[in-house]
Amino acid sequence: MSKYDVIVLGSGPGGYVAAIRASQLGLKTAIIEKESLGGVCLNWGCIPTKALLKSAQVFDYLKHADSYGLTVKEFDKDFGKVVDRSRNVAEGMSKGVQFLMKKNKIEVINGFGKLKAGKKVDVDGKEYTADHIIIATGARSRELPNLKQDGKKVIGYREAMSLKKQPKSMIVVGSGAIGVEFAHFYNSMGTEVTIVEFLPNLVPLEDEDVSKQFERSFKKAGIKVMTNSSVEKLDTSGKLVKATVKTKKGEETLEAEVVLSAVGIASNLEGIGLEDVGIVTDKGKIMVNDFYQTNIPGYYAIGDVVPGPALAHVASAEGITCVEKIAGMNVEPIDYGNIPGCTYASPEIASVGMTEKQAKEAGYELKVGKFPFSASGKASASGEKDGFVKVIFDAKYGEWLGCHMIGAGVTDMIAEAVLGRKLETTGHEVLKAIHPHPTMSEAVMEAVADAYGEVIHL
Repeated sequence: MSKYDVIVLGSGPGGYVAAIRASQLGLKTAIIEKESLGGVCLNWGCIPTKALLKSAQVFDYLKHADSYGLTVKEFDKDFGKVVDRSRNVAEGMSKGVQFLMKKNKIEVINGFGKLKAGKKVDVDGKEYTADHIIIATGARSRELPNLKQDGKKVIGYREAMSLKKQPKSMIVVGSGAIGVEFAHFYNSMGTEVTIVEFLPNLVPLEDEDVSKQFERSFKKAGIKVMTNSSVEKLDTSGKLVKATVKTKKGEETLEAEVVLSAVGIASNLEGIGLEDVGIVTDKGKIMVNDFYQTNIPGYYAIGDVVPGPALAHVASAEGITCVEKIAGMNVEPIDYGNIPGCTYASPEIASVGMTEKQAKEAGYELKVGKFPFSASGKASASGEKDGFVKVIFDAKYGEWLGCHMIGAGVTDMIAEAVLGRKLETTGHEVLKAIHPHPTMSEAVMEAVADAYGEVIHL
């Protein structure tokens, strides 16, 4: 039996980051993975989808080359090569994690890990033990009873990023990040896309102004948008899938080659031995305290298997916090009110903190500012004028309550607001921080200026 200080079950962005931090802190560490290092994020999620979206962006540039004074006489796409590039990027990232494991002297155990009582893990018949076992098994595409995935006509995100042949038509069910990113990619590639969302707005967790702008942009791009609608049943018996969609006006039948189910994720808790150990779960999540300890001493859980935002950067932060607490460091619990969310469709969306509606409901008196990219010199020069930056401040104390962005490159800009909120920056301090010109980031300063009645370029 092999003995470790820490064993991590799962090598996604929560698991492998936790393992590296544990090794850095002098703990003998092993990581167990049944597939490829890097988990869903590196192999089937965050990274390969961004590779697909980059191909879509380049293709869009070619289609609109004349807008930039350029003439491109002949161009086309090779869908297979686009997918292959994405897979190659994912493979390269996974190899990067392999390198990090070797560099940090972390033992990689390949196989399916099952928890046992007494701080043990069984991996395909071989037993390992550790003082601390961290569960980081991630999540998978959630299946609804009326949207059973067959991997061919009704697919999840894995199949969506590795189809051998581009479908001529697609119905996307759900308009969270996964749904809208694939809707944008396939639409850009030339697939006829319809997106069906049960709630009144696309990207329904975002600020309402962002959701409305996003819907306008999607419709302008040629995507059919059906909100306040739900797919009641699917008929996959024919060449095309027939989807019965319930709308406010009654039922409507849609046809498409493929239906992509993007209705959320389900934690990977089955078969990993939680019941054998006695670890408490609730509503498909493992219950933990502020430092990710379960109800059973020596067992911890992070990432998509615990309550909270199912985001790669959250899982990584939880892994580091968990391990530093194990190592005896003085650590602060994560502030879940300051977690940025990013959606990488076109236009991009990035946000942190409260929406305007949430801030009002919390009883704050607000100062709200907005700066459109149509008034930005950099956005105009780039040909990317859709969108805006919106900021929300507490009128009484100047606290930065929320920041919401939609437009080109905003996912690279949101960290300013995250850091500002972490440091308890006020609106006037943001105004006095000189932003470089011409940049998209100036829109943050200008939006703050608008909130305080000092905007120059509007």
